[in-house]
Formats: sequence, structure tokens, C-alpha cells
Amino acid sequence: MIDVAVIGGGPAGLLAALLAARAGAKVALVAAPLRADTRTTALLDGSVAILRDAGLWSRLEGGAAPLRRLRLVDGGRRLFRAPEITFDSAEVGLDAFGWNVPNAALTAVLGEALAAEPGARVIAGSAVASRPDEDQVAIELEGGLALSARLVIAADGRRSLMREAAGIELALRRQPQTALAFCAAHERDHDGVSTEFHCEEGPFTLVPMPGLRSSVVWVVTPERAEELRALGPDAFGEALTRRAGRLLGAMRPDGPIGAFPIEVGAATRMAARRTLLVGEAAHVLPPIGAQGLNLGVRDAAAAARAIAAAIAERRDVGGFATLSAYSRDRASDVWSRTVATDALNRSLMSGWPAAHAARGAGVRALAAIGPLRRFVMRQGLGR
Repeated sequence: MIDVAVIGGGPAGLLAALLAARAGAKVALVAAPLRADTRTTALLDGSVAILRDAGLWSRLEGGAAPLRRLRLVDGGRRLFRAPEITFDSAEVGLDAFGWNVPNAALTAVLGEALAAEPGARVIAGSAVASRPDEDQVAIELEGGLALSARLVIAADGRRSLMREAAGIELALRRQPQTALAFCAAHERDHDGVSTEFHCEEGPFTLVPMPGLRSSVVWVVTPERAEELRALGPDAFGEALTRRAGRLLGAMRPDGPIGAFPIEVGAATRMAARRTLLVGEAAHVLPPIGAQGLNLGVRDAAAAARAIAAAIAERRDVGGFATLSAYSRDRASDVWSRTVATDALNRSLMSGWPAAHAARGAGVRALAAIGPLRRFVMRQGLGR
């Protein structure tokens, strides 16, 4: 029997397995080979600090782009419009709020580090069943293989089999939105500024990449998403340029355009029956403020802390004390950010003028009140 089985090979699962092994646990990661991923992730300062402490950041920094400023623009046609506001990382003593990193590079670096860890092994494949009991979790793998662990870290996504086996609920609410995610080339320099337009259909976000390129998350209705994806590259580029208000000059897609349905939800519990939830097994957020994967990074770090404490105190790594410590560590962070991002996303789609007025008042307060603005910036970074 091993100490910890991590199910799922995305960034959150890879990091959880790596940090758990470095905490002294015998770890197995069960994951099917990942599909090619051309997207990027904005890793905020708190996540970068975790990767730096793990000795990994130096291998990612060279291919990442700094996010030195964040601009919020009301891109709707409403009676009450919020003023434009720009947050500057220098105001909170940082060189950058975070760094935009290619997903493929992030998973490659994490995978290489895990493969070099003597206390960890990787099992290529998928888990098909999980049976937690008082002493262990019996995991059935495809091909008739089996694995037993004292603790399972469920990193197997929003349809998590491990979460369901542990009896934890996560009610996902499907929003009338689809996110188009892709990279784009443009004429003008982004100057390290990430811009988030708040539009009636949802957010439209430009995140700097090295050179004259940005990653784009464009949230629209499902019908509009189909129309946009049916356009040729030139017509799509023209629509993209218009949506960005020609902020970066002429734009064109640079690579495949992925489409992802927007769902929102958080698990009712963060741990139960020898199972901890990390990443989208625990929370699914709309693409606002770069909170999704950054929450997953903090989940992985918190799981490792709980495991390290159990090993140091010679306790059962899958026992009640470990599950309770993890839940106390993560519940407030996960639930508060899920509620906040969901509320902001809903306010964009709302036809209720009072919602627009309230959002505008909030932005005006941030622009006018320095201590409040700095508090919000620090909270957003996940430190």
C-alpha cells in the first residue's frame, strides 16, 4: 500500500504529487496522457512563489510574460457604465502581478520534476473505480490493475470520479456562455498590460505573451461562439480587432481556437473518506481575474502541508486530522472566490440597471480609495 494516490495529470495534480512526495510520502500519480494544450495560464504572484519555493520557477520564467498592470474596461452599452481603472503592480511593491505561462511548458516542467522524485511513480492510464473504507482507498485502474492508498488526492476534473466515490457533492451550474481560448498576434506592443473588457455576454480578456502576442479568452453566447468559429482567419481577425477596440492594432488568431462551456460550482466539502479535492474536482470558476488554476496551485500546496504534518507527527496521512486540516486551509479561499467571480460574471449578463450601478460604484471606490485598492490587489494575488 502506498501513502498517497493522485488521480489526474493536469498542473494541479502534478504539483500535488510532487509536493506530497517531497513531504516524505510514497506517491503514485495515475493519469492518462494529456492532449496537446496550446493555451496559457496567468500564474499570479502567490502561485509563482509556490513554484519558486519548489525550485521550478527558474525553468519557466524565460518563456513567460510579466503582467505588470491590469486594466479593467466596461465594454458594454449600459445606462450605468463603470469607469476604466488600471491596477499597477508597483503599488503593492511587486515587479509584476504574475506571469503568463504556456500550459505545455508548465506541465512539462512539473512532469520532469515528478519523474526525478525517488518517492513518486507515474502510472499511465485512468482510474475506473474507487472504494474508500476505514483503512484505505482501493482504486481500480483500466486494464484490471489495482492500487491501494491511505489517501487519495482527487485531481480528475469537474466530473471527478474520485469525488463522487467519496460522497462529496459539486453541483455545477451551466451558464449561457462559451469561452473561446486562443493565442493572437497583434501590431502594437501590449507593454505588459493585461486588459479585461466587461461585456454583456461576458469578459473579453487579453493577457500578454512574449513579443507581439497575447492569449485571449473571449466569452460569448454559445450561438455566437459557433458563428465566430465558423469564420475564416481573416474575418475572425477583423471581429477580434473590433472587440478589442483596436487597442493592440490589427489582430489575428495564431493557432487553434478552443471552445469551452462556462460552468460554475464549488464542492460542498473539500475532503471526506480519505479523499482530498484539488483543482476542478473542487471548484469550477468563470474565467475572470485568473483565479481558476491559481486556486488549484494553492490546493496542491495545502494538501502537501497537511500530508507533511501527518508524517511529522506519525499520524495516518489519510486520517480525520489530515482531512480536517486541509478543509480548514482551503474552504474559505475556494468558496469566497467562487461566489465573487460568479457574482461578477452574472452582473455582466444581467439586464438589471441596479446591478450595473453597483458594479460601477465598486470600481469608482477602488479608483478613489488607495488602501481599499491595495487590499483588493493583494487578496487577488492569493498570497
